[in-house]
Amino acid sequence: MTWRDSDINAKRDMQIAIAIVALATISCTPNTQAAQPDENPQPPNILIAIADDQSFPHASAYGSNFVSTPAFDRVARDGALFTRAYAASPGCSPSRAALLTGRHTWMLEAAGTHASGFPAKFQTIPDVLAAAGYQVGYTGKGWAPGDWESTRAHNPAGPAYNAIRFEEAPAGVSSIDYAANFAAFLKQRPDAAPFYFWFGALEPHRPYDDGAGRRAEKSISDDEIPGYLPTTEKVKSDLLDYAVEIEWFDAQLGEMLDQLEAAGELDNTLIIVTADNGMPFPRAKANVYDAGIHVPLAVSWPAQAADGGVINDLVGFVDITATVFDAAGVKADGLSGRSFLSRLRGQGAPDADKAVYAARERHSSARWNNLGYPQRAIRVGDYLYIRNFAPERWPAGAPRKYGDGGALGPPHRAYHDIDRAPALIAMIDARSAPGTAPLFNAAVGARPAEELYNAEADPANLKNLAADPAYLEIRETLSARLESTLQKTGDPRIGGKGAVWDAYPRLKGAMRTFPQPEWAKGAPE
Repeated sequence: MTWRDSDINAKRDMQIAIAIVALATISCTPNTQAAQPDENPQPPNILIAIADDQSFPHASAYGSNFVSTPAFDRVARDGALFTRAYAASPGCSPSRAALLTGRHTWMLEAAGTHASGFPAKFQTIPDVLAAAGYQVGYTGKGWAPGDWESTRAHNPAGPAYNAIRFEEAPAGVSSIDYAANFAAFLKQRPDAAPFYFWFGALEPHRPYDDGAGRRAEKSISDDEIPGYLPTTEKVKSDLLDYAVEIEWFDAQLGEMLDQLEAAGELDNTLIIVTADNGMPFPRAKANVYDAGIHVPLAVSWPAQAADGGVINDLVGFVDITATVFDAAGVKADGLSGRSFLSRLRGQGAPDADKAVYAARERHSSARWNNLGYPQRAIRVGDYLYIRNFAPERWPAGAPRKYGDGGALGPPHRAYHDIDRAPALIAMIDARSAPGTAPLFNAAVGARPAEELYNAEADPANLKNLAADPAYLEIRETLSARLESTLQKTGDPRIGGKGAVWDAYPRLKGAMRTFPQPEWAKGAPE
């Protein structure tokens, strides 16, 4: 086993390039057949479909062969396929909060961390659109996990439509009939009202039906195993189970698209399909590496936007929010991003200096005293720069709890910031094996205060360039730009008040007990 990026990622890039060329052939070429917006356009309907834990490039439009996503591909053909879209955080709650508000996570107080609260002062997309006359709602997973009940009348994603359930859903997936609930929402809305609807799948979040991918006769080649995971049969099987759940999400989306087409609403619906963060595997979800924040994105609005083909611009979640408001013709205060509607229409040129940002604080209860692992990241051009504010902490959570067995479990099985997974257990069990050891350490081992990656040449983000003198200028430039943005936008981590992030109460999920680390001896319990 080697790091193998130079071989496997080159093959993967070729697969993606072939798929992109095919998609672009079907779609119109940007800047040549741009749609001409109506002088008095009707407000568009808006459908946001968001998977729970899906990484780029796991959609067939990107050339992935172990997952089939015809509905996602259909949206990409009718609109645009984005190749460099980034979630605001590698965890559910903060990432969704940023998308719903259009603000960076560090600007959202308790909503900027995992499983805490959502202050009422932050307006969300459905708040703004409902005031503009939209009928609003959601099905599946809205903003979660966390407590919104103490501050809001309904979930920040909108009023819930979750009543219709499958009598017997396939093992591993939610019993909520997303498509049927969407149909119920459409049926009860006023005839003249445009709608906003959030389809938040609970897939491909764990747990999975172990072995479902193999039973479905799916297969995956070594070329599609991410470079940060070992190419073992256990890892392959786990990835195939993940693919089955992506396909469930996609099938439900396909039914919704068919409903819109049958109702004559498809052309004037802005459809955004993405994921809240990366896949639930070691070194992906809960990390600001590409595997944790680089997500699929397809966007269409046939009535107003040209077939955009393939768009390689850097796009962040806060830019998606700005685009929604731009398309709806409404104003919202405090937005951190900027609309890409003109690019969707095939107009303008990409901004080579565009930056996207991501952040994380607490994820699971994975350390002594419920401490998080604070990170901030900036992506500009090919480079990803990461600032780790507490490098003395374990990035995936403490490696063991008190004791070496019994109710507390065996040692080295307490990396709670990584979702419990067959792939994780297999890596822990083989952590000393030559092929797995470097990957295991990259997933759970201590990290330096600064990291720098050429994310295009090294998509697995395994070669840290921060200490390389040849990259000194790039590191210093990105570090200064990140810090400047954090200062201007009031990040407590830069303002000397970073401890507030560890003080927000955890309002959902079990609290765990860990030994006090050596570096924290003498600190208050």
